Amino acid sequence: MPKINRLSGCTDWIDLDFVERQRTPERAMKLGIQLQLAGVSLSNTVSILEELGVDRSRKAVHDWVQKADLQPTEGRSPNHVAVDETVIRINDQQFWLYAAADPDINNLLHLRLFSTTTTALTEIFLRELRQKHDVESAVFLVDGAQHLQTALARAGLRFQTERNGNRNAIERIFRELKRRTSSFSNCFSHVEPQTAENWLQAFAAWLNAPN
Repeated sequence: MPKINRLSGCTDWIDLDFVERQRTPERAMKLGIQLQLAGVSLSNTVSILEELGVDRSRKAVHDWVQKADLQPTEGRSPNHVAVDETVIRINDQQFWLYAAADPDINNLLHLRLFSTTTTALTEIFLRELRQKHDVESAVFLVDGAQHLQTALARAGLRFQTERNGNRNAIERIFRELKRRTSSFSNCFSHVEPQTAENWLQAFAAWLNAPN
């Protein structure tokens, strides 16, 4: 997976319309957001910005990521969709991260954080996915989880069980996500679930961004 070397890539995917006062140069704000999503700590991000003559707090950088409201681009028409879930810990509580990816291009299509995992919540996730992307003719790749298969069947979506092959794309993305959150021991501390989900959405946008 690309890591820090991606900082030299395009930044057009970062929308700064949320900025009300131009206290910080736009280029510095985009760099701060990139650094955070690439795995650089808030403290080190602040230090790098200071070297560029930009003096901002860790909270300011954190707020840039949150307020930018970054999400995966909508309107895709994938041939395959790999769907899976993994556990994320927030303040010592378990949450389930649902994610859908296009395995042909290793892009995340949609993700959501839920406090539990049920067929009903899976149906909500799929409904949101269908609102954002044209997946009606796609083949969904899933593991043996019964609630995933039941929700897909109820939605009239085609799926097949696949433990390897193209479905490995979602596993690779999850590994990168857990590598990125390793500084939290795969746990977000002292944050609200919505804050964690906002960061995860921003991470997905960064992961999909062109270089």
